[in-house]
Order: sequence, then C-alpha cells, then structure tokens
Amino acid sequence: MELLCPQCQHQLVQDGAHAHCSSCGYDVELQACCPDCHLPLQVLKACGAVDYFCQNGHGLISRKRVEFVIPA
Repeated sequence: MELLCPQCQHQLVQDGAHAHCSSCGYDVELQACCPDCHLPLQVLKACGAVDYFCQNGHGLISRKRVEFVIPA
C-alpha cells in the first residue's frame, strides 16, 4: 500500500507506525487499522513487543496484516 504525502503528494517512507516525506519533510504518525473491518486497532505494548487487537470481533491481528493509514 502506497501512502502519499497530504502536502506535496510524494510517496511517504514508512517506518513502523510513522511516516516521513523526504521531499517536504512532513512527518505523520500512522493509525493501525484492522484489515477485515478497517476500524482502528488497539495497540498493546509490553516488554518491547507490539501487538494489535481488533475490538470488533477479529481478535489479535498479525503485524504483517495491519493496515496503516493517515488519520483523518
């Protein structure tokens, strides 16, 4: 999934839950969403591990399946 900068429309470089535009310097924290229902996920952090949980019945979501989007 390609994320575009909302300011200059260049491609954002994603680093986990953050993204940066090398063209204009725009930085944004991305929102983790469920790939099944597309609603925000609860982020669980413990002992250096990050897990994602869907409160809408889909349970734990693999980090590989999480959709990261720019919050509205």
